[in-house]
Amino acid sequence: MRQPLYLALDQGGQSTRATIFDESGIAVARAAVPVGQTSTGDLRVEQDPEELVASLQLAAERALRILGTDCSMQIAAAGLATQRSSMVCWDSRTGQALSPVLSWQDRRAAALMPAYRNHAFLIAERTGLRLSPHYGAPKMRWCLDNLPAVQAARKAGHLVMGPLASFLAFRCVTPQPLVADPSNAGRTLLWGRKRQDWDPELLDIFDIPRGVLPLCSPSHQRFGGVKAGGGLVPLTILTGDQGAALFCQGRPRPDTIYINMGTGAFLQRLVPRQGVDRGRLLWSVAVRHGQEDINVLEGAVSGAGAALAWGAQTLPYRDLAKQCDRLLASQEARPLFLNTIGGLGSPYWRPDAVARFEGVGTPAAKAAAIIESIIFLIHENIEAICAASGPCLALVVTGGLAASGGLCQALANLSGLIVRRPSEHEATARGLAFLAADMPHDWPAGGDEHVFWPNDDEPLHERHERWRALMPSPHG
Repeated sequence: MRQPLYLALDQGGQSTRATIFDESGIAVARAAVPVGQTSTGDLRVEQDPEELVASLQLAAERALRILGTDCSMQIAAAGLATQRSSMVCWDSRTGQALSPVLSWQDRRAAALMPAYRNHAFLIAERTGLRLSPHYGAPKMRWCLDNLPAVQAARKAGHLVMGPLASFLAFRCVTPQPLVADPSNAGRTLLWGRKRQDWDPELLDIFDIPRGVLPLCSPSHQRFGGVKAGGGLVPLTILTGDQGAALFCQGRPRPDTIYINMGTGAFLQRLVPRQGVDRGRLLWSVAVRHGQEDINVLEGAVSGAGAALAWGAQTLPYRDLAKQCDRLLASQEARPLFLNTIGGLGSPYWRPDAVARFEGVGTPAAKAAAIIESIIFLIHENIEAICAASGPCLALVVTGGLAASGGLCQALANLSGLIVRRPSEHEATARGLAFLAADMPHDWPAGGDEHVFWPNDDEPLHERHERWRALMPSPHG
Protein backbone atom coordinates (compact mmCIF):
# COMPACT_ATOMS: atom_id res chain seq x y z
CA MET A 1 0.00 0.00 0.00
CA ARG A 2 1.20 3.49 -0.78
CA GLN A 3 1.65 5.76 2.21
CA PRO A 4 -0.96 8.44 2.93
CA LEU A 5 -0.28 12.06 2.05
CA TYR A 6 -1.64 15.25 3.60
CA LEU A 7 -2.44 18.48 1.76
CA ALA A 8 -1.89 21.76 3.63
CA LEU A 9 -3.55 24.87 2.15
CA ASP A 10 -2.30 28.14 3.63
CA GLN A 11 -3.89 31.34 2.37
CA GLY A 12 -1.74 34.36 3.29
CA GLY A 13 -1.43 38.05 2.56
CA GLN A 14 1.14 37.71 -0.22
CA SER A 15 0.50 34.22 -1.56
CA THR A 16 -1.55 31.05 -1.31
CA ARG A 17 0.58 27.96 -0.64
CA ALA A 18 -0.19 24.29 -1.10
CA THR A 19 2.22 21.81 0.48
CA ILE A 20 1.91 18.03 0.43
CA PHE A 21 3.46 16.11 3.33
CA ASP A 22 4.05 12.40 3.74
CA GLU A 23 3.30 10.49 6.94
CA SER A 24 6.83 11.25 8.17
CA GLY A 25 6.07 14.97 8.12
CA ILE A 26 8.35 15.58 5.12
CA ALA A 27 7.22 18.04 2.46
CA VAL A 28 7.18 16.17 -0.87
CA ALA A 29 5.62 18.90 -3.04
CA ARG A 30 5.15 22.64 -2.75
CA ALA A 31 3.36 25.24 -4.84
CA ALA A 32 2.71 28.93 -4.27
CA VAL A 33 0.46 31.36 -6.14
CA PRO A 34 1.07 35.09 -5.55
CA VAL A 35 -1.97 37.15 -4.58
CA GLY A 36 -2.47 40.90 -4.54
CA GLN A 37 -3.16 43.16 -1.61
CA THR A 38 -4.28 46.77 -1.81
CA SER A 39 -3.35 49.30 0.84
CA THR A 40 -4.51 52.92 0.90
CA GLY A 41 -3.79 55.81 3.21
CA ASP A 42 -7.13 55.65 5.02
CA LEU A 43 -6.22 52.49 6.99
CA ARG A 44 -7.67 50.15 4.35
CA VAL A 45 -5.94 46.86 3.52
CA GLU A 46 -7.97 44.56 1.33
CA GLN A 47 -7.82 41.64 -1.10
CA ASP A 48 -9.91 40.39 -4.02
CA PRO A 49 -12.08 37.46 -2.84
CA GLU A 50 -12.29 35.89 -6.29
CA GLU A 51 -8.53 36.01 -6.69
CA LEU A 52 -8.12 34.15 -3.39
CA VAL A 53 -10.61 31.45 -4.42
CA ALA A 54 -8.82 30.93 -7.73
CA SER A 55 -5.39 30.91 -6.08
CA LEU A 56 -6.43 28.20 -3.62
CA GLN A 57 -7.57 25.89 -6.38
CA LEU A 58 -4.55 26.64 -8.57
CA ALA A 59 -2.03 26.08 -5.77
CA ALA A 60 -3.56 22.67 -4.97
CA GLU A 61 -3.48 21.63 -8.63
CA ARG A 62 0.15 22.70 -9.03
CA ALA A 63 1.27 20.81 -5.95
CA LEU A 64 -0.47 17.65 -7.14
CA ARG A 65 1.01 18.06 -10.62
CA ILE A 66 4.49 17.83 -9.11
CA LEU A 67 3.71 14.36 -7.77
CA GLY A 68 1.56 13.20 -10.67
CA THR A 69 -2.19 13.31 -11.09
CA ASP A 70 -2.80 9.83 -9.67
CA CYS A 71 -1.34 10.90 -6.32
CA SER A 72 -4.60 12.66 -5.44
CA MET A 73 -5.89 9.22 -4.45
CA GLN A 74 -3.13 9.01 -1.82
CA ILE A 75 -4.15 12.21 -0.05
CA ALA A 76 -5.90 11.08 3.09
CA ALA A 77 -6.93 14.54 4.29
CA ALA A 78 -6.43 18.26 3.75
CA GLY A 79 -6.34 21.27 6.03
CA LEU A 80 -7.06 24.94 5.32
CA ALA A 81 -5.66 27.87 7.29
CA THR A 82 -6.22 31.57 6.72
CA GLN A 83 -5.24 34.85 8.31
CA ARG A 84 -7.43 35.35 11.33
CA SER A 85 -9.44 38.59 11.60
CA SER A 86 -9.73 38.84 7.80
CA MET A 87 -13.43 38.90 6.90
CA VAL A 88 -15.72 39.05 3.88
CA CYS A 89 -19.43 39.30 3.03
CA TRP A 90 -21.08 37.05 0.46
CA ASP A 91 -24.38 35.86 -1.01
CA SER A 92 -25.62 32.63 0.58
CA ARG A 93 -27.33 31.52 -2.66
CA THR A 94 -24.50 32.00 -5.15
CA GLY A 95 -21.36 32.41 -3.06
CA GLN A 96 -20.66 35.69 -4.82
CA ALA A 97 -18.60 38.06 -2.70
CA LEU A 98 -20.39 41.29 -1.75
CA SER A 99 -17.35 43.00 -0.25
CA PRO A 100 -13.60 42.86 -0.62
CA VAL A 101 -11.69 40.75 1.88
CA LEU A 102 -10.96 43.16 4.71
CA SER A 103 -7.48 42.06 5.81
CA TRP A 104 -6.55 41.46 9.43
CA GLN A 105 -4.42 44.60 9.03
CA ASP A 106 -7.42 46.69 7.95
CA ARG A 107 -8.45 49.39 10.45
CA ARG A 108 -11.11 51.26 8.49
CA ALA A 109 -13.54 50.79 11.38
CA ALA A 110 -11.32 52.75 13.79
CA ALA A 111 -13.78 55.66 13.84
CA LEU A 112 -16.46 53.33 15.25
CA MET A 113 -14.46 52.37 18.33
CA PRO A 114 -15.60 55.17 20.69
CA ALA A 115 -19.17 53.85 20.48
CA TYR A 116 -18.06 50.52 22.01
CA ARG A 117 -15.60 51.68 24.67
CA ASN A 118 -18.12 51.35 27.49
CA HIS A 119 -18.35 47.66 26.62
CA ALA A 120 -14.58 47.06 26.45
CA PHE A 121 -14.40 45.13 29.73
CA LEU A 122 -17.33 42.86 28.83
CA ILE A 123 -15.84 42.21 25.38
CA ALA A 124 -12.49 41.27 26.92
CA GLU A 125 -14.09 38.94 29.47
CA ARG A 126 -16.28 37.18 26.93
CA THR A 127 -13.73 36.86 24.10
CA GLY A 128 -10.26 36.99 25.63
CA LEU A 129 -9.42 39.83 23.22
CA ARG A 130 -9.25 43.60 23.40
CA LEU A 131 -11.55 46.01 21.60
CA SER A 132 -9.83 46.77 18.28
CA PRO A 133 -10.77 47.66 14.69
CA HIS A 134 -8.51 44.80 13.54
CA TYR A 135 -11.16 42.26 14.52
CA GLY A 136 -14.18 41.08 12.59
CA ALA A 137 -17.20 42.68 14.29
CA PRO A 138 -16.24 46.34 13.68
CA LYS A 139 -15.48 45.44 10.06
CA MET A 140 -18.85 43.72 9.70
CA ARG A 141 -20.55 46.77 11.17
CA TRP A 142 -18.69 48.99 8.68
CA CYS A 143 -19.81 46.81 5.77
CA LEU A 144 -23.43 46.89 6.92
CA ASP A 145 -23.29 50.66 7.21
CA ASN A 146 -21.42 51.47 4.01
CA LEU A 147 -21.81 48.83 1.27
CA PRO A 148 -25.09 48.91 -0.71
CA ALA A 149 -24.66 45.32 -1.95
CA VAL A 150 -24.37 44.11 1.64
CA GLN A 151 -27.39 46.14 2.71
CA ALA A 152 -29.47 44.80 -0.18
CA ALA A 153 -28.51 41.17 0.55
CA ARG A 154 -29.40 41.61 4.20
CA LYS A 155 -32.78 43.03 3.32
CA ALA A 156 -33.41 40.16 0.89
CA GLY A 157 -32.38 37.58 3.49
CA HIS A 158 -29.38 36.05 1.75
CA LEU A 159 -26.42 37.80 3.36
CA VAL A 160 -23.57 35.90 4.99
CA MET A 161 -20.64 37.62 6.66
CA GLY A 162 -17.80 36.03 8.52
CA PRO A 163 -14.15 34.99 8.60
CA LEU A 164 -12.25 34.52 5.35
CA ALA A 165 -11.87 30.83 6.21
CA SER A 166 -15.65 30.43 6.19
CA PHE A 167 -15.93 32.06 2.76
CA LEU A 168 -13.17 29.96 1.20
CA ALA A 169 -14.66 26.77 2.63
CA PHE A 170 -18.08 27.73 1.24
CA ARG A 171 -16.63 28.38 -2.21
CA CYS A 172 -14.03 25.62 -2.48
CA VAL A 173 -15.54 22.67 -0.60
CA THR A 174 -18.27 20.29 -1.79
CA PRO A 175 -20.95 20.35 -0.43
CA GLN A 176 -20.76 24.00 0.58
CA PRO A 177 -20.31 24.13 4.39
CA LEU A 178 -21.43 27.30 6.15
CA VAL A 179 -19.23 27.07 9.25
CA ALA A 180 -16.77 29.02 11.38
CA ASP A 181 -14.05 27.27 13.38
CA PRO A 182 -13.07 28.54 16.86
CA SER A 183 -9.69 30.01 15.82
CA ASN A 184 -11.28 32.23 13.18
CA ALA A 185 -14.65 32.81 14.85
CA GLY A 186 -12.76 33.79 17.99
CA ARG A 187 -11.24 36.71 16.10
CA THR A 188 -14.59 38.42 15.44
CA LEU A 189 -15.33 39.78 18.97
CA LEU A 190 -18.66 37.95 18.64
CA TRP A 191 -17.62 34.46 19.77
CA GLY A 192 -17.91 33.73 23.49
CA ARG A 193 -15.12 31.53 24.81
CA LYS A 194 -17.35 29.97 27.50
CA ARG A 195 -20.25 29.41 25.11
CA GLN A 196 -18.01 28.25 22.22
CA ASP A 197 -20.63 29.97 20.08
CA TRP A 198 -21.87 33.41 19.03
CA ASP A 199 -22.67 35.42 22.15
CA PRO A 200 -26.08 37.18 22.16
CA GLU A 201 -24.81 40.17 24.17
CA LEU A 202 -21.85 40.71 21.87
CA LEU A 203 -24.13 40.49 18.85
CA ASP A 204 -26.32 43.18 20.43
CA ILE A 205 -23.34 45.44 21.17
CA PHE A 206 -22.24 45.47 17.53
CA ASP A 207 -25.80 45.12 16.16
CA ILE A 208 -24.89 42.06 14.06
CA PRO A 209 -27.82 39.73 13.26
CA ARG A 210 -27.06 36.13 14.21
CA GLY A 211 -28.78 34.95 11.05
CA VAL A 212 -26.03 36.36 8.80
CA LEU A 213 -23.24 34.42 10.54
CA PRO A 214 -21.96 30.89 9.78
CA LEU A 215 -22.58 28.01 12.18
CA CYS A 216 -19.87 27.65 14.84
CA SER A 217 -18.14 24.28 14.59
CA PRO A 218 -15.03 22.44 15.85
CA SER A 219 -11.75 22.81 13.97
CA HIS A 220 -11.60 19.10 13.16
CA GLN A 221 -14.37 17.33 11.32
CA ARG A 222 -15.20 16.16 7.80
CA PHE A 223 -16.19 19.46 6.16
CA GLY A 224 -16.48 18.05 2.64
CA GLY A 225 -14.16 17.64 -0.32
CA VAL A 226 -11.68 20.06 -1.91
CA LYS A 227 -11.29 19.73 -5.67
CA ALA A 228 -7.80 18.47 -6.48
CA GLY A 229 -6.40 16.28 -9.25
CA GLY A 230 -9.78 15.61 -10.80
CA GLY A 231 -11.21 14.32 -7.53
CA LEU A 232 -12.23 15.45 -4.08
CA VAL A 233 -9.80 15.46 -1.16
CA PRO A 234 -11.51 15.38 2.26
CA LEU A 235 -11.04 18.66 4.16
CA THR A 236 -10.79 17.76 7.84
CA ILE A 237 -9.10 20.81 9.39
CA LEU A 238 -10.23 24.44 9.28
CA THR A 239 -8.32 26.89 11.46
CA GLY A 240 -6.31 30.10 11.63
CA ASP A 241 -2.73 30.36 10.42
CA GLN A 242 -1.32 30.95 13.90
CA GLY A 243 -3.39 28.12 15.37
CA ALA A 244 -1.86 25.72 12.85
CA ALA A 245 1.67 27.13 13.28
CA LEU A 246 1.60 26.14 16.96
CA PHE A 247 1.79 22.48 15.85
CA CYS A 248 4.78 22.83 13.56
CA GLN A 249 6.72 20.24 15.59
CA GLY A 250 3.75 18.18 16.70
CA ARG A 251 2.10 18.76 20.05
CA PRO A 252 3.35 22.01 21.58
CA ARG A 253 5.23 22.02 24.89
CA PRO A 254 3.84 24.04 27.83
CA ASP A 255 7.33 25.29 28.78
CA THR A 256 7.94 26.87 25.36
CA ILE A 257 6.82 30.08 23.65
CA TYR A 258 6.16 29.64 19.93
CA ILE A 259 6.81 32.70 17.77
CA ASN A 260 5.66 32.84 14.15
CA MET A 261 7.19 35.85 12.38
CA GLY A 262 5.63 36.98 9.13
CA THR A 263 3.84 40.24 8.30
CA GLY A 264 3.06 40.30 12.00
CA ALA A 265 4.76 38.35 14.77
CA PHE A 266 2.54 36.25 17.02
CA LEU A 267 3.69 34.63 20.25
CA GLN A 268 1.77 31.70 21.73
CA ARG A 269 2.02 29.64 24.90
CA LEU A 270 -0.29 26.87 26.06
CA VAL A 271 -2.68 27.79 28.85
CA PRO A 272 -5.84 26.28 30.36
CA ARG A 273 -9.12 27.79 29.21
CA GLN A 274 -9.48 29.55 32.54
CA GLY A 275 -7.11 30.46 35.34
CA VAL A 276 -4.46 32.65 33.70
CA ASP A 277 -4.47 36.41 34.14
CA ARG A 278 -4.08 37.78 30.61
CA GLY A 279 -2.92 41.21 31.73
CA ARG A 280 -2.07 43.03 28.51
CA LEU A 281 -2.10 39.87 26.40
CA LEU A 282 -4.75 37.91 24.49
CA TRP A 283 -6.43 34.57 25.03
CA SER A 284 -6.98 32.56 21.86
CA VAL A 285 -8.16 29.17 20.66
CA ALA A 286 -5.56 27.30 18.62
CA VAL A 287 -7.83 24.39 17.66
CA ARG A 288 -10.79 22.48 19.00
CA HIS A 289 -10.06 18.84 18.15
CA GLY A 290 -12.86 16.50 19.20
CA GLN A 291 -13.59 17.31 22.84
CA GLU A 292 -10.13 18.79 23.37
CA ASP A 293 -9.69 22.56 23.40
CA ILE A 294 -6.13 23.78 22.94
CA ASN A 295 -5.88 27.37 24.14
CA VAL A 296 -3.02 29.84 24.23
CA LEU A 297 -1.91 33.06 25.82
CA GLU A 298 -0.94 35.23 22.88
CA GLY A 299 1.09 38.34 22.14
CA ALA A 300 0.67 40.27 18.90
CA VAL A 301 3.24 42.45 17.13
CA SER A 302 1.75 44.10 14.05
CA GLY A 303 5.01 45.63 12.85
CA ALA A 304 7.20 42.64 11.97
CA GLY A 305 7.45 42.02 8.21
CA ALA A 306 5.06 44.95 7.82
CA ALA A 307 7.68 47.21 9.42
CA LEU A 308 10.32 45.98 6.98
CA ALA A 309 7.95 46.69 4.10
CA TRP A 310 7.41 50.19 5.51
CA GLY A 311 11.19 50.64 5.72
CA ALA A 312 11.64 49.51 2.13
CA GLN A 313 9.32 52.35 1.05
CA THR A 314 11.19 55.02 3.00
CA LEU A 315 14.80 53.80 2.73
CA PRO A 316 16.86 52.77 -0.33
CA TYR A 317 16.40 49.03 0.24
CA ARG A 318 14.23 46.88 -1.97
CA ASP A 319 14.02 43.86 0.33
CA LEU A 320 15.05 44.47 3.93
CA ALA A 321 14.10 40.95 5.02
CA LYS A 322 16.95 39.47 2.98
CA GLN A 323 19.49 41.90 4.45
CA CYS A 324 18.73 41.50 8.16
CA ASP A 325 21.94 39.62 8.99
CA ARG A 326 24.25 42.09 7.27
CA LEU A 327 22.53 45.14 8.73
CA LEU A 328 22.38 43.77 12.27
CA ALA A 329 26.07 42.80 12.13
CA SER A 330 27.13 46.37 11.37
CA GLN A 331 28.95 48.18 14.18
CA GLU A 332 27.74 51.55 12.91
CA ALA A 333 25.94 53.66 15.52
CA ARG A 334 22.21 53.43 14.92
CA PRO A 335 19.17 55.39 16.05
CA LEU A 336 16.20 53.81 17.82
CA PHE A 337 12.96 53.11 15.97
CA LEU A 338 9.66 53.39 17.81
CA ASN A 339 7.83 50.73 15.86
CA THR A 340 4.08 51.34 15.70
CA ILE A 341 3.56 50.05 12.15
CA GLY A 342 0.09 48.56 11.79
CA GLY A 343 -0.92 49.82 15.23
CA LEU A 344 1.01 49.19 18.43
CA GLY A 345 -0.27 45.87 19.79
CA SER A 346 0.53 43.94 22.95
CA PRO A 347 1.51 44.72 25.60
CA TYR A 348 1.03 48.43 24.80
CA TRP A 349 -2.29 48.62 22.91
CA ARG A 350 -1.68 52.12 21.61
CA PRO A 351 -3.20 52.43 18.11
CA ASP A 352 -2.70 56.21 18.38
CA ALA A 353 1.11 55.99 18.64
CA VAL A 354 3.15 57.34 15.71
CA ALA A 355 6.22 55.60 14.30
CA ARG A 356 9.43 57.62 14.45
CA PHE A 357 13.20 57.43 14.70
CA GLU A 358 14.91 58.73 17.81
CA GLY A 359 18.36 59.93 16.82
CA VAL A 360 20.06 60.19 13.45
CA GLY A 361 21.87 57.73 11.26
CA THR A 362 22.60 56.60 7.74
CA PRO A 363 19.96 54.67 5.79
CA ALA A 364 21.75 51.44 6.76
CA ALA A 365 21.68 52.42 10.44
CA LYS A 366 17.98 53.28 10.24
CA ALA A 367 17.24 49.96 8.53
CA ALA A 368 19.08 48.14 11.33
CA ALA A 369 17.04 50.10 13.88
CA ILE A 370 13.80 48.94 12.25
CA ILE A 371 14.93 45.30 12.40
CA GLU A 372 16.04 45.71 16.00
CA SER A 373 12.68 47.23 16.96
CA ILE A 374 10.98 43.97 15.96
CA ILE A 375 13.26 42.10 18.37
CA PHE A 376 12.47 44.62 21.10
CA LEU A 377 8.71 44.31 20.63
CA ILE A 378 8.89 40.51 20.65
CA HIS A 379 10.96 40.63 23.83
CA GLU A 380 8.37 42.85 25.55
CA ASN A 381 5.77 40.17 24.81
CA ILE A 382 8.01 37.35 26.02
CA GLU A 383 8.39 39.13 29.36
CA ALA A 384 4.63 39.73 29.57
CA ILE A 385 3.82 36.08 28.80
CA CYS A 386 6.30 34.81 31.40
CA ALA A 387 4.98 37.27 33.97
CA ALA A 388 1.44 35.96 33.41
CA SER A 389 2.11 32.23 33.09
CA GLY A 390 5.51 31.54 34.66
CA PRO A 391 9.07 31.21 33.35
CA CYS A 392 9.66 29.39 30.08
CA LEU A 393 12.68 27.35 28.94
CA ALA A 394 12.91 28.04 25.22
CA LEU A 395 11.57 29.88 22.20
CA VAL A 396 10.65 28.20 18.91
CA VAL A 397 10.76 30.60 15.97
CA THR A 398 9.20 30.06 12.56
CA GLY A 399 8.01 32.13 9.61
CA GLY A 400 9.82 34.15 6.97
CA LEU A 401 11.77 36.37 9.37
CA ALA A 402 13.11 33.32 11.23
CA ALA A 403 15.42 32.77 8.24
CA SER A 404 17.60 35.58 9.63
CA GLY A 405 20.19 34.02 11.90
CA GLY A 406 21.18 37.46 13.12
CA LEU A 407 17.65 38.22 14.26
CA CYS A 408 17.34 34.85 16.03
CA GLN A 409 20.69 35.32 17.77
CA ALA A 410 19.78 38.83 18.91
CA LEU A 411 16.50 37.50 20.29
CA ALA A 412 18.39 34.83 22.24
CA ASN A 413 20.88 37.39 23.55
CA LEU A 414 18.18 39.82 24.69
CA SER A 415 15.82 37.25 26.23
CA GLY A 416 18.50 35.02 27.74
CA LEU A 417 16.60 32.01 26.38
CA ILE A 418 17.53 29.27 23.95
CA VAL A 419 16.02 29.94 20.52
CA ARG A 420 15.18 26.90 18.40
CA ARG A 421 14.54 27.24 14.67
CA PRO A 422 13.01 24.16 12.99
CA SER A 423 14.31 23.20 9.57
CA GLU A 424 10.75 23.62 8.24
CA HIS A 425 10.18 27.39 8.42
CA GLU A 426 6.65 27.16 7.00
CA ALA A 427 5.12 26.37 10.36
CA THR A 428 1.50 26.82 9.32
CA ALA A 429 1.73 24.22 6.55
CA ARG A 430 3.48 21.60 8.67
CA GLY A 431 1.12 22.22 11.57
CA LEU A 432 -1.84 21.73 9.25
CA ALA A 433 -0.42 18.43 8.06
CA PHE A 434 -0.01 17.23 11.66
CA LEU A 435 -3.61 18.19 12.45
CA ALA A 436 -4.93 16.63 9.23
CA ALA A 437 -3.10 13.41 10.15
CA ASP A 438 -5.17 13.43 13.37
CA MET A 439 -2.34 14.50 15.68
CA PRO A 440 -0.38 11.22 15.69
CA HIS A 441 1.77 10.55 18.78
CA ASP A 442 4.71 9.36 16.66
CA TRP A 443 4.84 12.45 14.39
CA PRO A 444 8.54 13.16 13.71
CA ALA A 445 10.03 16.49 14.76
CA GLY A 446 10.79 17.39 11.14
CA GLY A 447 14.53 17.28 10.62
CA ASP A 448 17.38 19.02 12.37
CA GLU A 449 16.81 22.34 14.05
CA HIS A 450 19.21 25.24 14.48
CA VAL A 451 19.78 26.24 18.10
CA PHE A 452 20.85 29.76 19.07
CA TRP A 453 22.39 29.98 22.54
CA PRO A 454 22.23 33.31 24.38
CA ASN A 455 25.44 35.36 24.52
CA ASP A 456 26.37 38.49 26.44
CA ASP A 457 25.49 41.58 24.41
CA GLU A 458 25.62 44.63 26.63
CA PRO A 459 25.15 47.19 23.79
CA LEU A 460 21.94 45.42 22.73
CA HIS A 461 20.59 45.47 26.30
CA GLU A 462 21.54 49.15 26.64
CA ARG A 463 19.75 50.11 23.40
CA HIS A 464 16.71 48.12 24.49
CA GLU A 465 16.51 49.97 27.80
CA ARG A 466 16.72 53.35 26.03
CA TRP A 467 14.11 52.19 23.50
CA ARG A 468 11.78 51.00 26.27
CA ALA A 469 12.01 54.35 28.05
CA LEU A 470 10.95 56.15 24.86
CA MET A 471 7.97 53.92 24.05
CA PRO A 472 4.48 55.18 25.00
CA SER A 473 2.96 53.96 28.22
CA PRO A 474 0.57 51.00 27.87
CA HIS A 475 -3.14 51.79 27.49
CA GLY A 476 -5.76 50.22 29.71
